[in-house]
Amino acid sequence: MQPSSHYLRCHGREIHYVEWGDNAAPPLIMWHGLARTCRDFDDLALELRGSYRIIAPDTLGRGFSQWSPVPDEEYCLAFYAQIAQSLFDQLGIERARWVGTSMGGAIGTRAAATTLKGRISHLVLNDNGPMLALEALERIKAYAGNPPEFDTVTELEAYLRKVYLPYGWQSAAQWRRMAETSTRRLPNGKITTHYDPAMVRQFFVHPNDYRTWEFYDQLDMPTLVLRGENSDLLLQDTVDEMTRRGPRAQAAIIPDCGHAPCLNVPEQIEIVRRFLAS
Repeated sequence: MQPSSHYLRCHGREIHYVEWGDNAAPPLIMWHGLARTCRDFDDLALELRGSYRIIAPDTLGRGFSQWSPVPDEEYCLAFYAQIAQSLFDQLGIERARWVGTSMGGAIGTRAAATTLKGRISHLVLNDNGPMLALEALERIKAYAGNPPEFDTVTELEAYLRKVYLPYGWQSAAQWRRMAETSTRRLPNGKITTHYDPAMVRQFFVHPNDYRTWEFYDQLDMPTLVLRGENSDLLLQDTVDEMTRRGPRAQAAIIPDCGHAPCLNVPEQIEIVRRFLAS
């Protein structure tokens, strides 16, 4: 089953999103990670579509959403939170649950404390927290800002299998889907990843963007933090502190993966399902 595809203009930028489920069901936002696309949530959305109206956007500069003409100003959590508010308003969403992977979790945290204050009822932070390990951030900056070029989609898939090995187990079909939903062709005919390389400037122009304790400490909704057992980005000490501060998050460790769990297997999906239904 495929989701329906839509476009909205948010703060002057065209944003693409996919939608699953019944329009009358409780809304659930699924927001992807830094260099990914909305289609990363296909497996989770397929399992939860019977209970929720699921909205999964492509962040500005990713997937089919517009690339920013002013990247230093717009590739940052504050602007992404404004886009989230515009999506809520235009889609008639008063309150929603939110599942965010990595950057998508940071956007949810920022929005819940600012542009969407009082409008996020449940927050799932998938391998994201208010403090991220600096060494891991340097690794992400190195690969995300310099996307490679390939002759074929098959070569891109092999690259993704290597870079995203910490995501944990995926079937051959899931890896293929990741490749096909991560692909764009360059003017020279080569294949590369489906995002604007300038989005990495967030880490240079807004170097403290992902230090979000000041926003996390304002939250009071039920919050669940998932940590990949081997994550080098979200450290266990940070998770422990998240359970004591702000919304006092529930915590779950996802075995056999690092940054970030795919949320694509029954055990992971069930953890999210139970929390969202609480």
